[in-house]
Amino acid sequence: MNRQKIFISSVQSEFASERQMIYNYITTDALLGRFFEPFIFENLPARNVRADEAYLQQVQHSDIYLGIFGTQYGFEDKKGISPTEHEFNLALKENKTKLIFISGAASDKRHPKEEALIRKAEQEVVRKKFFSASELRTAVYAALVEYLEEKEFIRTGPFDATICRGATLSDLDVDKIKWFVETARSKRNFPIAVNAKPQKVLTHLNLIKEDGLTNAALLLFGKNPQRYFITAEIRCVLFHGNEVSKPIPAYQVYKGDVFEQVNRAVDFVLSRINLSVGDRSKSVDVQMEYEIPRAAIAEAIVNAVAHRDYNSTGSVQVMLFRNRLEIWNPGHLPSFLSIAKLKKPHASFPPNPLLAEPLYLAGFIERLGTGIPDMIHSCVAVGLREPELIQNEEFKVTLWRKVAQTDQVTDQVTDQVTDQVTDQVGEQVKRLIYVLQKKLSRQELMDLLSLKHGQTFRENYLQPALEAGFVEMTQPESPNSPTQKYRLTAKGKILQQQLKNKNKP
Repeated sequence: MNRQKIFISSVQSEFASERQMIYNYITTDALLGRFFEPFIFENLPARNVRADEAYLQQVQHSDIYLGIFGTQYGFEDKKGISPTEHEFNLALKENKTKLIFISGAASDKRHPKEEALIRKAEQEVVRKKFFSASELRTAVYAALVEYLEEKEFIRTGPFDATICRGATLSDLDVDKIKWFVETARSKRNFPIAVNAKPQKVLTHLNLIKEDGLTNAALLLFGKNPQRYFITAEIRCVLFHGNEVSKPIPAYQVYKGDVFEQVNRAVDFVLSRINLSVGDRSKSVDVQMEYEIPRAAIAEAIVNAVAHRDYNSTGSVQVMLFRNRLEIWNPGHLPSFLSIAKLKKPHASFPPNPLLAEPLYLAGFIERLGTGIPDMIHSCVAVGLREPELIQNEEFKVTLWRKVAQTDQVTDQVTDQVTDQVTDQVGEQVKRLIYVLQKKLSRQELMDLLSLKHGQTFRENYLQPALEAGFVEMTQPESPNSPTQKYRLTAKGKILQQQLKNKNKP
């Protein structure tokens, strides 16, 4: 099959980097590169032909006209028409497939003729707004996949863009969508209003089509994604030694949407690795540091969730050993991206871009290919061995621990104090006791411990501490008060002092 030719059109001076980004993305993507051959101005060979005529010839020879319209109109000929409009007019006349992407700039910021061109395009074709280069890339990806499906070049789309048959809006958690919009507006200036209808949010993210919801929509915002995707889960395991062996001290399977899975898996690791507590020499607040940087743990787990092969029957696995943390995912690097290239800043080619984009917008993932290099740097900066990346049947990331150091908070304390809680819960309770220096809210305590999942914190830290009598509420008569805070009891203060004495040099 001959590849479909795409003519990428825009005012040359306005979207040069975006044109190159789209060209690179299409040519290097395993799916899109198989079916499409893009053309951009910069690739026009030297010929004895006027540039504008050469561009129009390219439009005639193309199957798809991809227009990027912004604020500038560009050079005008004697008739007052720009090359971009000439190209669009020819695509219109030749009945080419037209994909139009419009920058989110306000109308009054546009050149009047550019605004008129946009209005003309809106009457002829379906268009898509974008507010960043990443959003443009995601929108182009979704449009081209849809084109392949409509033309029946492929009968099933990439997993995240495929329609989830039988799923309806009632399968989605409206509160989760609202949380996402609030978070994305705060983290990344997401342009959709908090009170926008779910359909508008999903449409902006390319997660809904005329024939239904995409798989990505269910994974991101589903009430019960595992109803449709049984293996979309994270399995977390703790081992005592450096090898897989029984008995297994802790084993959890986390389901739910991908945001919840990531938060719970990261909290699972944080609650079981060593934690150092400073002496307030530089701040009145407690200075705390996990033996593996939280950012590195989160990056490895988020990458596993975002880049895994969801058609596989395998699950993401997080395994914590005495000397290391391993994160496995059933996925593979693109053939053109080696481990060596992955460790350096590189272009981002997510296999599930409709899933990756909301994870970025919510602050769970970084773009531009800096996540892995940043993860490596953060580990090396605190004296850890460089993380190890291996691609075999699955992709594995290994983060190394500080095995020679002792845990400043989770060392065993006297039996008469700890016999009231289990060994495992006792470790988490002791961390809470150690950092609780004044009256603090639940969210303040979670922030202090770098924890994100409220249920995990309540079940493993706060509730056991309350039940054991180490911590009490400031408003016990109103346990659900929004102004509720927590403080140490006399019993808790004794335990805290014992922990401090234990940790003195």
